[in-house]
Amino acid sequence: MEFSLEQVRELVTILNKTDITELTLESGDVRLSIRKSENRYSATAAMPTPAVVSAMSSTAIENTATNTVAHTTTIADSLPSKKLIEITSPMVGTFYRSPGPDESPFIEIGDTVKKGHTVCIIEAMKLMNEIESEASGKIVEILVENTQPVEYGQVLMRIEAN
Repeated sequence: MEFSLEQVRELVTILNKTDITELTLESGDVRLSIRKSENRYSATAAMPTPAVVSAMSSTAIENTATNTVAHTTTIADSLPSKKLIEITSPMVGTFYRSPGPDESPFIEIGDTVKKGHTVCIIEAMKLMNEIESEASGKIVEILVENTQPVEYGQVLMRIEAN
């Protein structure tokens, strides 16, 4: 199944009217993700193949969603075609960058981490859950602010894999 541009526009319109910040739809081998952050959207559609194929470029989305979708440039966009690993939230909760209010963050953009290194904490139901890096590499994006609520599956940060 493919998603038409009209369907993407309709989803963006619906998201504008709600507090939902991220939506992921899967149908067979196709996955569409739309994320809203500070009145900016990013959307990707991909089929799981050995090399993930982007079904919609950010330029196509930008040109078709008539001013409700804006392309944003991030550090990850400017990197040469390196493999980026996304660390996602395994639960709904509150995101914390450091182990305590007066302590320094676990990681900063540009830091190198090893697989298993603690990168943040998600508090859920008064339990502090340490989130570990899923790969070794360099932190290129941190997408969530300290103490911000996060959703299950929300991308927290991206790592440029070694």
